Amino acid sequence: MEGINLQQMMQLSQQMQARVAEMQEKLERQTMVAASGGGMVEVTADGKGNIKGVSIDPAVVDPEEVEMLEDLIVAAASEVQRRARERLESEMRRAAGGLPLGGLGNLLGGP
Repeated sequence: MEGINLQQMMQLSQQMQARVAEMQEKLERQTMVAASGGGMVEVTADGKGNIKGVSIDPAVVDPEEVEMLEDLIVAAASEVQRRARERLESEMRRAAGGLPLGGLGNLLGGP
């Protein structure tokens, strides 16, 4: 890294840390929803993939079909977490301004 002194490296690092902190706060405020079973089960999560709520259409609440309901919940939860992971990766790329990220995602506690 010729031409970049230690002070410049520190400034770049501080800027990156500020961008990452801002991105994390933004993602925590975002809401994502994914559905399964044709919308009969919906799972809501924040932008980091933390599940915040589950909505179940009463039509699928049948004591004889508990296993199907469980599968629908898992499917919707998996989908909303996948979407959150994609958004996190996208935001990280934007925050990095084109710099290689390496293992930065693990440092952020991303899903």
